[in-house]
Order: sequence, then structure tokens, then C-alpha cells
Amino acid sequence: MKKNMIKTNHITEGVIWKQLLLFFFPIVLGTFFQQFYNTIDAVIVGRFVGKEALASVGGSAGQIINLVVGFFTGLTAGATVIISQFYGARDGKSLGESIHTAYAFSLAGSVIITIVGILLAPYMLEKMNTMPELMADSTAYLQIYFGGIVFVFIYNIGSSILRAAGDSKRPLYYLIVCCFLNIVLDILLVVVFPLGVAGVAIATLASQAVSAVLVTRALMKSSDILSLSLKEIRFHRNVLRSQLRIGLPGGLQSVMYSFSNIIIQAALNQFGTDTTAAWAAYGKLDAIFWMISGAFGIAITTFVGQNFGAGKYDRIKKSVRICLFMDFSVAAILVVFLMLARVPLFSIFTADDNVIQIGSKMLEMITPCYVFFVFIEILSGALRGIGDVLIPMLLTMFGICALRIVWVAIAVPVSPSVSTIIFSYPITWVLTSILFIIYYVYKQKRLFLKGAASKSKTPAAVTKVK
Repeated sequence: MKKNMIKTNHITEGVIWKQLLLFFFPIVLGTFFQQFYNTIDAVIVGRFVGKEALASVGGSAGQIINLVVGFFTGLTAGATVIISQFYGARDGKSLGESIHTAYAFSLAGSVIITIVGILLAPYMLEKMNTMPELMADSTAYLQIYFGGIVFVFIYNIGSSILRAAGDSKRPLYYLIVCCFLNIVLDILLVVVFPLGVAGVAIATLASQAVSAVLVTRALMKSSDILSLSLKEIRFHRNVLRSQLRIGLPGGLQSVMYSFSNIIIQAALNQFGTDTTAAWAAYGKLDAIFWMISGAFGIAITTFVGQNFGAGKYDRIKKSVRICLFMDFSVAAILVVFLMLARVPLFSIFTADDNVIQIGSKMLEMITPCYVFFVFIEILSGALRGIGDVLIPMLLTMFGICALRIVWVAIAVPVSPSVSTIIFSYPITWVLTSILFIIYYVYKQKRLFLKGAASKSKTPAAVTKVK
């Protein structure tokens, strides 16, 4: 009965470039608002509290949060892929089991992360060479954040479920509400009531709680087969196994990404508060590229996943080529903008000339190589959409994560400078993009062309869950 309620699926039937853009824009706008309120956090503490507070929020504590949230997001990507395939295949029963299993996993995971995060926060910061003057604020920020991480997890999984079904608009609306609420609370808790770094953390979690409630309510009120019932939230063994099969490699890949960034952060911390503050400010500017490229990555994963579920392999190949062109074009424009406006942009975060100078040099070294990462983002997203996650994980872990750690361990002692540390990003992106291009071409010949000749067969990933 529910199957008849599904409207025309434009992702599997519409004009490819138009549908990619229609799906992309709400995602990138949503990511923009999410990054915007994170940036406001940095601007407010940097301007009203000081560069030490900026370093505390965006330095070691920020890297630890990225590691934890990134691991969870990678794990739940398995649920997103499975849900998009079931939605494309019009399998309402399996879709419902996937949604409720994903929510159960989010709730259970948040309890564990909260306990471990609060207890180990000081230890993790100490191991990252966090400077003594930053320890108190960094610890407070981390412990408050971990205390309410359930809201972060719930919003992430809820919005991912909506996007997997092609609904990227409602997550955008909820993020807009979250963004403006966070700004108001930042001003209230940092400027009016001088709570400092703790005020920023409280404001972030309060706004995340509102967005988590909104996205959960949207799923509960849905009249489509994409619906949630709180009473039915539980683990379905076969579904959980399939979600972890796809999600675990992505989670491990994210951990390796974050771990290598933590190594970078620990190395940069040794150069003082100015360098740490510059790196924190650059991270906010750097996020402009990641939110755009990441939105293209989410779009192509959902697009490929639904077309794979529907057996439309020709659309998969065409969509990947189109998405590559789009992301590459935007990346090139962004590189020019950031290079030309780097000094005024850094001045938004701090008035310290030395911090601005250090950050500008970091930007000059990294941003021109954004164009290489486009291949990694789009090709890995496309492969994830068809359930191929193991090899992309290995390519990323070796080409980016392992090589970056080796670079810091070998090259930095020989030439101990900020430039040597930063150079690890361009060199690893170039190498890994080459590996992804080679593997994708191989996979396309082996899978996509073979699948086009046998469209009537049920996708393996969907069959296994049943």
C-alpha cells in the first residue's frame, strides 16, 4: 500500500545536471549555515575573549571533536547508502528497518562517546601537546560538547536519512534555525554573560538539540514510506550487519583522516599560540571548500545509490562525469577568491598581525591543490553509492593518512618548520587523487559496463540485506 504513495523520483528519472544541482544546493546551503555558526563561534571568542580562546576552540579540542563526529558520520554513511538503495528500489519494509536501526545505533553510540569523552578529555589534550595556558578552556569545551553529543548524532543521522531519500530541503531549513539560534546564544553567553569558551560550547549544543528535535519530528510526521516511530527504534541484526559492512570502512577512514590531522595539530602546537590560532582561523576558511566539495560528495553518493538500486547504470556513469566537472569548476573559482582575499579574511578572526601572516602563508600553500581533492571526493562518493567502500578506504588510508603521518615523522625532524608540516597536505592529495582515478576507471569497466548489460538483476547490496 505504501509503495503507491511514493511520488515520481526525479533522481532516477530527471535531467542529470539539473537534478544534481537541485539536490546539491540545499546541501551546500545547509553546510554553509552549519559552518557559519561554527565560524561565528571562532569570531566571537577570537574578538571578545582573545587568541588563546580561539586556539582553545579551534585547536586541539576541535581536532578531537572532528575525529569523534567524523567516525560516527562515517559509520552512519552505511545506513545512508542502504536507505538510498532501498528507497530507489521501493522496498518499504527493509527501508523501515534500516531507519530504526540507524536511530538505535545513534542513541547507543552517543551514550558510550559521552562517558568516554568526558573522562578522557584532559588526557587526549595533553597527548596533543596542548599548551598549558590552553588546557583549562580546551578541557571545558570538550567536556561540555561530549555531554550533549547525543543531539549532534541524532541530527546527523536524521538529516542523512532525509537526504538519502532525496529530501535535502528540510535539513537546510532546520540548519538555518539552528544557525541563528546559535548566533543569538553566542552573543548572550559570551558577550552579555562572559562565560567564555564554555558559553560557546553551551550555545552550540543548545542549537543542536533544537535541530535534532526538528529532524526527528519530520521523520515521525512523514506520510511517505520514509517514516520513524519511536516505539520501533531497535536493532535489526541483518540490517545492522549490512550498514556496518558499508559504514565501518568509512568510519575507519574518517578516523585515519582525523588522526593524521591530530598529528599535524600536535606538530603545529610546538610552534606556539600564534601558529595554533592561525591554524584554527585557517580551518574556518578551509571549511568553505570542504562544505562545497562535501555537498557534491553527498549528492553523488545519494544519486548513485538510488540509481544503483533502480538498476540504471548508464545514469551512474554520466552523473559522475557531470559532478566532477561541477566540483572542479567551483574549486578553481574558490582557489582564486581565497588567494586574493586571504589577508582581509584572516582579519575577521583576529587583529594580531603575526597570526594573520602565518595563516596567509598556510593558505597560499594548501588552497591551490584543492582541485586535486575533487577527484578523491567525487570518485569515493560514487563508489560508496554502489556499496564499494573497502578499496577506497585503503586508498585513502595509505595515500593520505599513512603518508601524512610518515611525512611528519621523517621530513619535519629534518626541516622543522610550519611550511614543512603544511606541505604534507598537497603532496598526499596529489598522490591519492591519482590512485582514485586509476581504481575508478578499473571499477567502471568491471562493474558499470557489466551492470549495464544485465539491468534486470537485483543489486548485490540490496539482496544481502533481505
